[in-house]
Amino acid sequence: MGCIRKLTFRPMAGSAIPNAVFLQHESKTGDCLMEIHVMPNAPQTMIDGLYGEAGKQALRMRLNAPPVHGKANEALVKWLAKALGIAQRCVTLERGQTSRRKQVRIEASALGKARWDQVLPSG
Repeated sequence: MGCIRKLTFRPMAGSAIPNAVFLQHESKTGDCLMEIHVMPNAPQTMIDGLYGEAGKQALRMRLNAPPVHGKANEALVKWLAKALGIAQRCVTLERGQTSRRKQVRIEASALGKARWDQVLPSG
């Protein structure tokens, strides 16, 4: 587990996406890929800083959902869509259906409307 250091978030050049280690702009589609490390069965759903080594960090997220029958994945997508203020259909689980490490895709059409400050770790 890596150290959490003070983070500054500035939009990437020509993009509505903040400059954060766990966000990646996909130039081919214009979508945003978000690396997330989930911790299911938490008392409440919340962002809990960053997880991992430098260069491979993901957003750490505690989920108030069990990791069975896709419930944690469904809770992740619903919570992210609500927190970002975008339609749930614009948020899809790209990778990690059965692991703690997830990759979530946010459609390009929703990036300008997203409230990024709601999902960025404080620190």
